[in-house]
Amino acid sequence: MNTSNSNENSITYALTELGWQAYFQQQLSLDELEQSFCGRVIAHHRNAYIVQLENTQISLVISSSLPAMTVGDWLILDSNKQFNRLLQRKSLVSRRAAGTKVVEQYIAANIDTMFIVCSLNQDFNLNRIERYLAIANEAQVEPVVVLTKKDLCENWQAHVSQVQALDPFLAVEAVCALEKSSVESLSSWCTSGKTVSFLGSSGVGKSSLVNTLLGVSEQVTSHIREDDSKGRHTTTSRSLHFMVNGSVLLDTPGMREIQLVECHDGLNKTFADIELLEISCRFSDCQHQNEPGCAILQALDNGSLEQRRLDNFLKLREEQARNAASLKEKRDKSKALSKMYRSVSIDARQMKKGY
Repeated sequence: MNTSNSNENSITYALTELGWQAYFQQQLSLDELEQSFCGRVIAHHRNAYIVQLENTQISLVISSSLPAMTVGDWLILDSNKQFNRLLQRKSLVSRRAAGTKVVEQYIAANIDTMFIVCSLNQDFNLNRIERYLAIANEAQVEPVVVLTKKDLCENWQAHVSQVQALDPFLAVEAVCALEKSSVESLSSWCTSGKTVSFLGSSGVGKSSLVNTLLGVSEQVTSHIREDDSKGRHTTTSRSLHFMVNGSVLLDTPGMREIQLVECHDGLNKTFADIELLEISCRFSDCQHQNEPGCAILQALDNGSLEQRRLDNFLKLREEQARNAASLKEKRDKSKALSKMYRSVSIDARQMKKGY
C-alpha cells in the first residue's frame, strides 16, 4: 500500500482548472467516475509526488509499487485516496538524464504547448533551439520559440528571422519578460484547460516570464552575470502553477545539458528539409562526403542548406541513435534478469510442493 498524507487546501479547483481534458475523461469507467478521485502531479520531490485533487492536496511516497511519474501526470486514486492507476499520457517530454549512465528522465507530461526559451544575448544558439524543437516534435506538442531580453538586443529582428528560417510555420515571439504588455503575446496559447511548459537553459528568463504571466512573484529570479551575460540558476524543481484564466503553467529548472534519447521521429520532423534531400540522393547509403548525385552536397553548394544545420543534424542523429541503443540494451538486460528471477521462483515453488 502506498502511504499518503492529505492536506486540505483553502482553494478548490475544478478539474478543468487543473488541465483536465476529454482525452483523460474517456479513459475512465463508470465505476471510477463514481467512486474514485482524479488527481494531477503538481510537483516531484526526491521522496514523494505531490498530487492536487479538486479540493485536496496529497503526498504519495515514492516506492517500487508506483510507476515512474512526472509533473503533469494524471492518476486515479481509490476511495481512500490511495494510488490506483496512472492514466495514459497525452504527451511526454523526456531526455537522457545527466551523468555517465544512459537513463531516460521524464521532464513533463500532458502538456499542449512547449515554450522554448532562449535569450537574445550571448546565450542565443540555433543549435540548442533545434535540439529543443526535436524534443517537442517527438512529444507531439506545439513548440513556440520565445526570445527573451528583447530590450537588451538592438538587432532582435535579425535573430527572429534566423529562428523563423528553421521552419516557416514555427511560432517565434520576442519579448521582454518583465513587461506584461510584451508577454501578452503568449496569451493566445495560455487558454482555459490547456497546459503550457517553459524549457530552456539556466538564466534565460523563464522565471521572470512565469512571474509576469501569473501576475505574482511565485518564482525567485536573479540578475544575469555581467562578465558572460549568463543568468544564475533559480528554479530548482519542476512545478505546476494555475493561472486565473484557467490555463496551467509548468515551469522547469534550467537545463545545462539536454541529450536526446529515442527521438527519431522528432529529429525527422525538425529536420524535414534534410530528410527530403537524403531521399533524393542517388545512393541510399550516401554519406554526403563526395558521392556523385548527393542532393545534400548540391544543396550546400547552391546555398539552400547551411553547413551549420547539416552538422547539427548529423550530430543529433548520432547522439540519439547511440543513447537509444544503450537504453534498449539496458532494458533487454533488465527483462532477461526479471525472466530469470520468475523462473527461479517458479522452480522453487514446484520443488516445495514436491516435498
